[in-house]
Amino acid sequence: MSGDVTAAIADFTGAVAFTEIPGSVVERAKIHILDTLGLALAGSISNAARIARDHLAGQGVTGSGAAIFGTDLRAPPRFAAFANAVAIHADNFDDTTPQIRADRTGGIHASGAVLPTVLALGEISGATGREVITAYLVGVEIASRLNHAIAARHYGEGFHTTGTLNIFGATSAAAYLHKLTREQTVHAIAIAASRASGVRRNFGAMAEILHPAQAAESGIVAVDLATRGLTGAADALDGPAGYLAAAGGGFDAEEIVGRLGAPWVFENPGVWIKPHPNGALTHPGAGCLLAMLTDNDIVPGAITKIAVRTNERVLNTLIHHNPTDGTQAKFSMEFTLAIIALERQAGLGEFTADTLNRPDVRDMMGKINYSAYPDSGNDYTNVTTLIDITLSDGRTLSGRADHARGSTKAPMSFDDVAKKFWQCATYAGHPQKWSEALLRDVSGLDHLPATEKIVNSLISMGL
Repeated sequence: MSGDVTAAIADFTGAVAFTEIPGSVVERAKIHILDTLGLALAGSISNAARIARDHLAGQGVTGSGAAIFGTDLRAPPRFAAFANAVAIHADNFDDTTPQIRADRTGGIHASGAVLPTVLALGEISGATGREVITAYLVGVEIASRLNHAIAARHYGEGFHTTGTLNIFGATSAAAYLHKLTREQTVHAIAIAASRASGVRRNFGAMAEILHPAQAAESGIVAVDLATRGLTGAADALDGPAGYLAAAGGGFDAEEIVGRLGAPWVFENPGVWIKPHPNGALTHPGAGCLLAMLTDNDIVPGAITKIAVRTNERVLNTLIHHNPTDGTQAKFSMEFTLAIIALERQAGLGEFTADTLNRPDVRDMMGKINYSAYPDSGNDYTNVTTLIDITLSDGRTLSGRADHARGSTKAPMSFDDVAKKFWQCATYAGHPQKWSEALLRDVSGLDHLPATEKIVNSLISMGL
């Protein structure tokens, strides 16, 4: 537990320049920005997003300011970022920066907190496309590396890094756009350390959807207060009794000091894009089962049993073995594999209470036995999933997945994500011409003089 993490973050935030970012990283950033904007549209029609907007309206803060996507509403940036982050995370479809060690579990959904922060502030300040990309990369980088650095106890004992650590990514992205001094950035980090929150016990409940939203709003607040002169301890993040010690019991400074942008997390370990709108830890198993069913032409009626095994950490995260609603189903390995077995897909239309309560779904869930394997093999990843399918003719087929589609080992291209974006936009009923404009403008974001065109395409639905 040594090394000045706060200094590393502040120095990096103040020194990064777009011209020094590898072109491949910029292109990956645009892919993930497009992915996240599609989720903002799909999530804008969710109950969670409606509740968030009603809350803001009830507080009298809607009117002027930054856009709330999928609507004609506006609000001051902190509230617009909050509402948009709720929409982005509403379907649990947002990207994930994974852990880099096989003995750790708990990725972080950084884009869902950082991008709404950047777009809300960038819209008001007139930031260029390059500034938006740079701020976004800064925020994702810092949140992701902090998740690698903090001790495993943090996630293992219940904190949800998508809330607790994303606040520092959002703060840094906001500090970059505000052009804070190094001293002001340090104070903003200290303020953020006293606002970080989020627990995994809320997985499968609507409250979990708030985690990236709270991080986004709090990051903007921290920077605004620091700009106005509010100060904090220079080591509130990494000092004795600081956040990393209190919430994690320690940290490995070598996972972040000297590693920010060297290489970027978009290069190593990569940031995974989700093919399904649910917990990422189910995705290796879902892809494995789908491939086994397709390759062997297995119909649902031929399945008598599916045994699925992961490490115990994954099992303890996917806690809803008998979900009662669509939100809990997103954190259920049993439901995910059941719907794959029956429909050979698991999209936005599948994770609903109606689907969950179908007799055939419940029957298939009863055939799934989910347990932990006793020991991880030397070649296992932290998400290695083993599946055995027992068939009515007596055969047993076995499969294994060490990664999921959309991961670094099987990345999704811009065209792949464009298809996902279209699915999300269509699901939300977004006008085709504005979806086409978004695709075009995001692909050329690094050449846009401002983000106004992108924002206008996101709010057109409500005009």
